[in-house]
Amino acid sequence: MTTYRASRERFTPAAPDRGVARRLAAGTAMALALVLAGALAPVAKADDGPAAPRADPAPSASGVPAGCPTDPATPKRQFRAMWISSVANIDWPSRTGLSVAEQQAEFRSWLDLAEQRNMNAVVVQVRPTADAFWPSRHEPWSQWLTGTQGVNPGYDPLAFMVKEAHARDIELHAWFNPYRVANNADPGLLTPDHPARRNPGWRFAYGGKLYYNPGIPSVRAFIEDAIMDAVTRYDIDGVHLDDYFYPYPVSGQTIPDDATFAEYGGGFSDIGDWRRNNVNLLVSELDRRIHAARPWVRFGISPFGIWRNAATDPLGSGTNGLQSYDAIYADSRLWVKRGWVDYLTPQIYWHIGFAVADYKVLTAWWADVVRDTGVQLFVGQAAYRAGVAGQDPAWQRPGELSDHLYYNRSRPEVLGDVFFSAKDVRADRIGAIGQMAADHYARPALVPAYGTATAPRAPSIRSAARVPGGVALSWRRGSHGAASYAVYRVDGTPTTDPCRLADARNLLGTTRGTSFTDTTASPTGAYTYYVTALNRAHHESEPGAGRAVGGEPEDLRRL
Repeated sequence: MTTYRASRERFTPAAPDRGVARRLAAGTAMALALVLAGALAPVAKADDGPAAPRADPAPSASGVPAGCPTDPATPKRQFRAMWISSVANIDWPSRTGLSVAEQQAEFRSWLDLAEQRNMNAVVVQVRPTADAFWPSRHEPWSQWLTGTQGVNPGYDPLAFMVKEAHARDIELHAWFNPYRVANNADPGLLTPDHPARRNPGWRFAYGGKLYYNPGIPSVRAFIEDAIMDAVTRYDIDGVHLDDYFYPYPVSGQTIPDDATFAEYGGGFSDIGDWRRNNVNLLVSELDRRIHAARPWVRFGISPFGIWRNAATDPLGSGTNGLQSYDAIYADSRLWVKRGWVDYLTPQIYWHIGFAVADYKVLTAWWADVVRDTGVQLFVGQAAYRAGVAGQDPAWQRPGELSDHLYYNRSRPEVLGDVFFSAKDVRADRIGAIGQMAADHYARPALVPAYGTATAPRAPSIRSAARVPGGVALSWRRGSHGAASYAVYRVDGTPTTDPCRLADARNLLGTTRGTSFTDTTASPTGAYTYYVTALNRAHHESEPGAGRAVGGEPEDLRRL
């Protein structure tokens, strides 16, 4: 077997990091029962048992008949995001020691970029090395904010990020690295009150780094508590784990957990099965706790792109690379089949035609894995490879990333993409991001709906009037369940065409407020505007009555 791993975090001295409520009403109780049942017994690789019942992820009824023609270039719903890495100051903050105003200005610039590229979410690393980007009750302030772990940055970054993202109706998924403690092996560099320093038995050194030991139950409970502190105190939209579970193999080294296995491995004859079960317990328990506390918060993981190769396991993919099931004990296929995640974002960081791990082969395999499970599939895309010297010639083609998304159109299970990382999206080397966005992100898109919930009532437009620079709209909330609104513009007078909102060709944008200004309106164009309401799970109401706006009066045109 060829061991092939995509490198994502490119910094020294650390190794690559990241190769980077759907249950509502009755569905919640059922899913929790299955999760609890799975958490009480050892979980080994399954072939598989019945999937946990989940609601179909397709959008809820919004008055659009199934037979409406749609343009695949302007999908109505698509998850579009980029990872914003904080570890080693990869993306944000760009360096330590920035003032509060400078840090905040930098983050706003990332949201500007997301808006520019018609993205609707950001995935921000808030727990990079067992430290926090919020005043955690469990862990010290992150060193990547000020340069010194434990030093207060002078504000609450997570609260700020959530507020700023939601002001633009961009989802914020909080990204946590579960087990990494430090990118060095010296516990003396941790703050004196760091949990890994106060509890030396909780950690081990491997490959020049420090990790929490996944096999210790109290460690697992602590990691969950640290994550849940952010879930319960902040209005985040998602909890996101990366691909770092047990550490990636280092030649000549062995994970030092034999004593832990002897103490806690009862019921397992194989240490690999026990390690996988430790990770499975973390995933299943987090799933239960997140949705018990915040039913609308989605739980997602971005695993390494290869679960297992078909040569090893007939259920595996037609690949020949590192197997995350065996190498880092991540049974990502099982998480889908057991319904322990709301979405999965496998890091498919290889080009189309790559013999070891072909993008098309892996994307098709993951599409087959999630089919009929209710788990949503977003693909992790390697923006960091495009146009970089030394990468395969395929990555010197501006159209490689765009071709990935063209292929995704043939797989209806693929509901979106996440790009690693933000600085590479901004760099737009060889125009690869620009071409991808022009081909696929020319119009905004709604976040895919998830879970089972009743859509809000339709809002009522109060006014639509021409103002200098566009058309200003305002409306009344349709119901308390409305969390955001989608604004559509159709040329001409009001129409009863049932397909007018079938895709995003008429979608202007979304907002969490009750007003919107269409700055793209022609001064003389005749339009009809429609507004729909969406709940936190993105189920959309029927459109309210349309409001027509005619050509601009002569006296206003002179303003």
